[in-house]
Amino acid sequence: MNIKDSIQQKVSDIINNLYQIKDLKLEVQQNKTDFDGDFTVVVFPLVKLLKKSPDVIGMELGSELTNEVEYVESFIAVKGFLNLKINNSLFLDNFENTYQEFGKVDPKNQTVMVEYSSPNTNKPLHLGHIRNNLLGFSVAQILEADGYDVIKTQIINDRGVHICKSMWAWEQFGNGVTPESENLKGDKLVGNFYVEFDKNYKAEVATLVSEGMDEETAKKQAPSMLAVQKMLLDWEKGNPDVRALWSKMNAWVYSGFNQTYQRLGVEFDQVQYESNTYILGKDIIQEGLKKGVLFQKEDGSVWADLTDEGLDQKLLLRSDGTSVYMTQDLGTAVERFKDNDIQKLIYTVGNEQDYHFQVLFLILKKLGYEWADQLYHLSYGMVELPNGKMKSREGTVVDADDLMQEMYQTAKDKSQELGKLEHLTEEEKEISYEKVGIGALKYFMLKVDPKKKMLFNPEESIDFNGNTGPFIQYTYARIQSLLNKANFVDSAITKDYAINDNEKELVMTLSNFKEVIARAAEQLSPALVANYVYELVKVYNSFYQNNPILNQEDQNTIQFRLQVSNLTAKTIKKALALMGIGVVNRM
Repeated sequence: MNIKDSIQQKVSDIINNLYQIKDLKLEVQQNKTDFDGDFTVVVFPLVKLLKKSPDVIGMELGSELTNEVEYVESFIAVKGFLNLKINNSLFLDNFENTYQEFGKVDPKNQTVMVEYSSPNTNKPLHLGHIRNNLLGFSVAQILEADGYDVIKTQIINDRGVHICKSMWAWEQFGNGVTPESENLKGDKLVGNFYVEFDKNYKAEVATLVSEGMDEETAKKQAPSMLAVQKMLLDWEKGNPDVRALWSKMNAWVYSGFNQTYQRLGVEFDQVQYESNTYILGKDIIQEGLKKGVLFQKEDGSVWADLTDEGLDQKLLLRSDGTSVYMTQDLGTAVERFKDNDIQKLIYTVGNEQDYHFQVLFLILKKLGYEWADQLYHLSYGMVELPNGKMKSREGTVVDADDLMQEMYQTAKDKSQELGKLEHLTEEEKEISYEKVGIGALKYFMLKVDPKKKMLFNPEESIDFNGNTGPFIQYTYARIQSLLNKANFVDSAITKDYAINDNEKELVMTLSNFKEVIARAAEQLSPALVANYVYELVKVYNSFYQNNPILNQEDQNTIQFRLQVSNLTAKTIKKALALMGIGVVNRM
């Protein structure tokens, strides 16, 4: 328990003893260095309950705390705020405990599965996928740090009309090209044919409309669309030629995806494919029909009626027997709980799918799966650019690989402009450019609350000042330089040291890290970790500027400040790692 929690508990006990009010937790705030006292207890909630003035309550609580709690040295009661001065030794004890317990966590003995990425095999990963991957991977890291066992997974959308569009276009316009013949990543080659299909399809629709057909009918009767729908039916029937083309083009895409994942620094423990789960989904639907939970229309299509729950009717199986996304998601969920001993399943998917998951969870509950209550949609806002939304069909997306390369190049240009890396070897410079560039991208994405949509600005993200990844990485590198210069060797925390206000603030900030991880795990929000590490860096830099370290005569002072610096560096490194961000020892 850190000092703030300890004070809160002591205050609660005293309120019970003095006023016979049980389990009341007053807010306890850590004071900044320019305030009187180390902590403030907010006593306003007691005013109505006791019908006493806040100053009287503050005096009563303060007197009792100084009498009963040995580490409370003195107090000042000011207009509803009780400022407490805490004994020096408690801060040193707290620091020692934080130092020794760093990284240790009690296991939760629960397994959480986190799904993220889950791309389609008809196009390369883009900016939206980057936010998805970074968010899902970071949440998985945070849950692990909080003591959960985690399974990182993705379901690849490897079948369906959209996949057939790329396949058909390659057959029509590809002339046998391959990633090798074009010297192009496989996912990009396939994505180009998806765009090609859309151009051709629109031209067909325009021709039909010019010949007198209404637009809605033209969209359905366009030759390319009819051909693609037939290709999907052939795929589901196991047509060997269609299956062979499908396998070949998907293999190109997987190779491309893996290169992108590697550079982005994300990984998976399991991979599922919709081509393996859509049949299972059909079985579940037949089961639902037998139970009377689902119903069939005259055309043979199968639906879920959710009108009693305030929703609408949801299509689960088309009249021609082909499945829809919901079919496959039902099958995938059942498979995951059957094959894994998991207590929770988190879907990392954008907020445009909020309704989809609301329906999915409700149908599973209606079908009688008890674990349906353990499903959670980690809904996040879309990423937009200064010039608006992206459209993959039109090829107007920000490609993930291009963006990562741009971030690397921007980091390189800025570093050279500032002359920060002249003392490094060429190999060290390249490592630094990559970690700083990709780290800037990740931090900029993750510092925003997941629920909020965000505007991505590459130039702003890579600034070496302010709330950015490079600023935090630079502080870590500065501390490494300090520790190396001092030939720092770890030792027992000194008890004979008068800790000052800057050091108290830094020690308290460091001791909060474990609580921040717990809250980030509970809220599934890496933004809490990002905001914490930025605050930590600001507090450390204030300490560093106001407290000389190596040019001290007192060895206890030098050693303590080096130990505080060392723990700060370890905390920065760990916090960044929870967001998938690396550090460099020299910048």
